[in-house]
Amino acid sequence: MPTSRADVATEHASRYLQQLCKHWAHKFPVEFDPHHGAIQLSLGRTVMDADDKALHIAVAAGDDAALERLETVVADHIKRFAFREELTFDWQKAA
Repeated sequence: MPTSRADVATEHASRYLQQLCKHWAHKFPVEFDPHHGAIQLSLGRTVMDADDKALHIAVAAGDDAALERLETVVADHIKRFAFREELTFDWQKAA
């Protein structure tokens, strides 16, 4: 299963993690607390961890096309929540 990761620098990581989990909780299985979240979307699985300096995101999907789509969907949603700051998502594919 293809996977990738992104470490997104922000002091508001916990806020964005919780917003994304709450946003998708009505459509998909979601588990979260202020520092860890997991979402099982139809495209694949997203796992996030928040600390004081960054939001750490790992995504996994059934194939490369679904993985790229999941990366885009997750990043686009978080960017909407973070409209007050410019976030950078540098996705790194797992070896």
